[in-house]
Amino acid sequence: MMASDIHHRTDDFRKLYRQILSDLQEVMGTSYDVLALTCSGTGAMEASVTNFFSPGDSVIVCSAGKFGERWVELAKVYGLSATVLEAPYGDTVSPDRLRQALSTNTRGVFVQASESSTGAAHDVKTMGELVQKTDAILVVDAITGLGTMPLDIQAWDLDVVIGGSQKAFMSPPGLAFLSISPKAWAHSAAATLPRYYFDLKKEKKNSANGESSWTPAVPVLLALAEALKYIKSVGMTNLVENAQLLAQATRAAATALGLELFAPNSPGSALTAIKAPPGMDSGLIVKDFRRRFGSIVNNGQGSMKGQIIRLAHLGYFDFPDLFAVIAQLEIILAAHGFPVTFGTGVAAAQHFYAHASLAKEVTHV
Repeated sequence: MMASDIHHRTDDFRKLYRQILSDLQEVMGTSYDVLALTCSGTGAMEASVTNFFSPGDSVIVCSAGKFGERWVELAKVYGLSATVLEAPYGDTVSPDRLRQALSTNTRGVFVQASESSTGAAHDVKTMGELVQKTDAILVVDAITGLGTMPLDIQAWDLDVVIGGSQKAFMSPPGLAFLSISPKAWAHSAAATLPRYYFDLKKEKKNSANGESSWTPAVPVLLALAEALKYIKSVGMTNLVENAQLLAQATRAAATALGLELFAPNSPGSALTAIKAPPGMDSGLIVKDFRRRFGSIVNNGQGSMKGQIIRLAHLGYFDFPDLFAVIAQLEIILAAHGFPVTFGTGVAAAQHFYAHASLAKEVTHV
């Protein structure tokens, strides 16, 4: 990113852009079209509404957190007729509820693979099986799902899958990307919602020539190109496994410390949401992480603010980082009067790591 800039209407950029889109296809594991947009993930969410639907279309929105509520808001803004399947924060919308809601009129289903406001993960595989049997398309916000959970885009019939540069792709924010199935493209032929900047047909046409429709975030693309090289060298499967192991070890550590998990029934691997001890504001814990150790963890959002902390597991994050974070958490909890035997949570994470490492070594022999 600190190197000389590349003008976006040059052969150097075209070569870079083609390689990035090809690498995105490879690490996402799909031969579907993958397009990149200069925006945050919300821009790609909006594009997935405007490019594949028309005013009044009947859609289903699965909402189980702040980002599910964003789908609800987008559907409302663009005049879609939305059936909202809500689940309490920390829970998920079951495939059975989706099965019951699907009808011959349904044109689309919107869902989060990983609801990062709560740490829960939806069963998008089963949802894909259900939606595939209808004329509807399944649109998946996988901004924190890609790189942290298995997502077999084509085998699971995930029609639109949205990602972002700043999560497991380990780059600065500013880029979103999405894979698009032939079924979704067929929907776009009949879609009449207005669009200009987020015109995916235009993006597809220009990307075939190695160009973006508009001035792209070239420095972020340069960063993403390097991150994709790293992901390819590590392997997407291993990147996902690392997040899953970290999540399991974190849950073990939290339980050992006597803390309660916020999404115990359907936990995701992008992050773990842990309830603050009764009577303790989670904001105090978040502030102490930064003040005492220079570490950054997240508070809850909206109605969950002050109730939970969220520990991330994606991207470059690894077990040495986790051991340190759990040790810090123990000190912070003790400083605020929560009974802690130092080393309890760390030991639980260590035991999990040692067991997982041994099993992997034996498997590789």
